[in-house]
Amino acid sequence: MATNKTDLLAQLGDLNEHQLRRLLVEHLTKQKLGLYWESNAIERDAALNANLVFPRLLADLSHLDEQQSPSRNLIIEGDNFDSLRLLQATHRGRIRVIYIDPPYNTGNKDWVYNDHYVGANDRWRHSQWLEFLYRRLTLARDLLTPDGVILVSINDENRARLELLMDEVFPGRRLGTMTWRTRQGSNADQQCFLSVDHEHVLVYGNVGFSFRGFEKSYEMYGNPDNDPRGDWMSDNLTLGFSYKERPNLYYPLRDPKTDITYPANPDRVWVYASSERLKEGQTVQAKTIEEFIGLGQIIFPTDQRVESWPTMEALLAAIDSGDVPKIGKSLILRRDLPNLEFWVGKQVGFGRPRFKRYKIDLRNQHQPLSSWIVPTFEDGEYEADNSFVSSTNQEGARVVAEIFGDRAFNYAKPLSLIKNLLSQATQPNDIVLDFFAGSGTTGQAVLELNAEDGGNRSFILCSSTEATSKEPDKNLCRDVCAERLRRVMRGYGGKPGLGGDFAYLKTDLIETADVNFDAQPEHAFQLLSLRETRATTVPGASSILRIAGNGHVEVLLCTEVNETVIDQLAQWPAERLAVYSPRPDTVRQQLESRGVDVNSYSLLDALLRGQTTLRGN
Repeated sequence: MATNKTDLLAQLGDLNEHQLRRLLVEHLTKQKLGLYWESNAIERDAALNANLVFPRLLADLSHLDEQQSPSRNLIIEGDNFDSLRLLQATHRGRIRVIYIDPPYNTGNKDWVYNDHYVGANDRWRHSQWLEFLYRRLTLARDLLTPDGVILVSINDENRARLELLMDEVFPGRRLGTMTWRTRQGSNADQQCFLSVDHEHVLVYGNVGFSFRGFEKSYEMYGNPDNDPRGDWMSDNLTLGFSYKERPNLYYPLRDPKTDITYPANPDRVWVYASSERLKEGQTVQAKTIEEFIGLGQIIFPTDQRVESWPTMEALLAAIDSGDVPKIGKSLILRRDLPNLEFWVGKQVGFGRPRFKRYKIDLRNQHQPLSSWIVPTFEDGEYEADNSFVSSTNQEGARVVAEIFGDRAFNYAKPLSLIKNLLSQATQPNDIVLDFFAGSGTTGQAVLELNAEDGGNRSFILCSSTEATSKEPDKNLCRDVCAERLRRVMRGYGGKPGLGGDFAYLKTDLIETADVNFDAQPEHAFQLLSLRETRATTVPGASSILRIAGNGHVEVLLCTEVNETVIDQLAQWPAERLAVYSPRPDTVRQQLESRGVDVNSYSLLDALLRGQTTLRGN
């Protein structure tokens, strides 16, 4: 939580050398331009290192198959800060897509922080909100794969603050912003006759990420001249720069077959460089215009007006009367242009050369995704071939009401929005994380996408109970998020179920000094299962629990060590064993004496691995 500077000064006498050095470094390196809010780096470290987070499976709240097969779909109940700390130990670098719809900091009691609603009159509201998100985003950042992406919904009021925060947490990884209409229009909350009917989705991706895009239409391609290279289209040959901005691309273009010359548009120069303008030793990435002419890829006009002005006076008279080549109403030859004398005596074409672009030369088969999300009620009103269509917030409320029979959750995003975003951002086997899961729309979107394309995407949904002192029994995660996914999997309201499963986990917090006493073997089993396979299930009653393996190496957890367990381990069908147990030395000595190749670890190793000290930046 953000703190007053006066409170921080009062703490200085109690800080150790390391903490004082950290504060000094933070002060000296604090950015002078950009986003700043009241925060305390020492508090961040204390929060990260206050205790350890362990997963506990609640089988009665899970939705697992009868064979109790491991599930990659997870619903984690607890503060999402703790859930993210847990995922640091199990899914670091494994999650390709994160979508979140965080609280919007409107002051209308729309989010709970430190067990109370943050209202509009809270003096530190904005600092609390920024610090709240900063701590979570810095943890989420390290969960992404090298080509991963995070998508964040935000309203117009808080977009600027959040975008600066995202720039700080994900430097250099901003890909853009998408805009969608949340409603058709409203007379409520209008100021200066302005109705804010849109929200944003901020997109920050690692190197290598790209949206799937939309398949290109090839209707404009054909082969009327039976070109052996196949279908082609006539394309523009100019670039959006003026002759002053790109002087090397402003040159006369001559057709060697007809000796007709075409002036460059001074406001849109040619795309390709001329070999006659290159300096000695200079190279270009693409072919030169002369090379394209030799290949027959420059389409010169065949039915056009051609003029020749014998003197400069005749040329200037034609310019003054507007009787020269033009684009629309703009003259291509003007008095203020350089080298006008070049055009005296030349055959000047009034048409415009085009470029022959072959279908086989396309670098990709898709058009990029538009930043404009077309609202359902405007679909078909204008061309938006590279946009997807999403409904308004009314759809989110309607879907929840259909599933529960009443409005169990007030702020659900429309299923069509999340589904389209994930359709564009995910690949068939990706893990999708939503650590502000709310009513579980992201989970339903994943299930529906898998049903449509046969994918094997999995979801991790983190949700708190949102219980307060006034509502101590409230449990949003259990009663809304998990229940929604359960009904979607089984079917509801006459709709067939989508199938699937999920494991319901709860976060247990244990002080580091108490791990040996309070942590249970099940905690170690769940941690190892998630770390090794990204899946988990009910551990079973055996003394030897199989975590993972491929016949060559088997990862096992022993809840106890005795002669029977040692015998079973010695006969385990594998070339090598990795065994976690309460007595690792005994296991190693006994198995090595029997010729078993084994790596023996303590249960404490399983519990502590990955739960290392982390910094907030």
